[in-house]
Amino acid sequence: MCPNEMTNALGVSKQIYLFATSKSPHAKSIKSLKVRFLKPTIDFSKYNYLIITSKQTVKALEKYDKKDFLYLPALCVSVKTATAYENFGGKILAIGDGYGDNLVKNIKDFSKDTKWLYLRAELIASDFVQRSQNDGYDIDEEILYASECSKEILDVRVHDDSTLIFTSPSSISCFLKNNTINPDAKVVVIGKTTANFLPDEVEYHISEKTSIESCIELALSF
Repeated sequence: MCPNEMTNALGVSKQIYLFATSKSPHAKSIKSLKVRFLKPTIDFSKYNYLIITSKQTVKALEKYDKKDFLYLPALCVSVKTATAYENFGGKILAIGDGYGDNLVKNIKDFSKDTKWLYLRAELIASDFVQRSQNDGYDIDEEILYASECSKEILDVRVHDDSTLIFTSPSSISCFLKNNTINPDAKVVVIGKTTANFLPDEVEYHISEKTSIESCIELALSF
């Protein structure tokens, strides 16, 4: 049996598909997005802290001179993102629970005089910045990367009874451009925000933690 297949009680192998920018030996990994990095002009000296919600943001920061921003601690959405920024040489201010929507409570731990810079993708699923701004918090935004559907996810065809793992809203949107989700499929999503992008009729399971490892563990448990 291939490492990216699982066997059910009847001994029939089923394929696990992982739609993400990362890979797993336990699934057929389909790169969901093609990322294009940008380099807007930024005066980092205006800010007290950064907000980082993806590892792609850390990669985008490679285009800048580290001395211009590494002294700024970052509020990171998850442990994985924080680890990526720390390994890059950055300082960690605080770590969220993995959900962008919940970063509002982290921001509220600081004074409204604090100046934040949110380094983000062109398309985002959470409105935590708008909600924080409505409460009087000072947050600017800069777009560091743009994403488009990869050829891999547009061309992929899956078996009706496969297990499908979606790790972002965009991975669902891209998959559904040329595919439908069969009722016999098992669907795993990395969090509630991602789940909101599934068609209403699709049943799904949310991983215990907002990590690919947790998604894989849940898929293997079926």
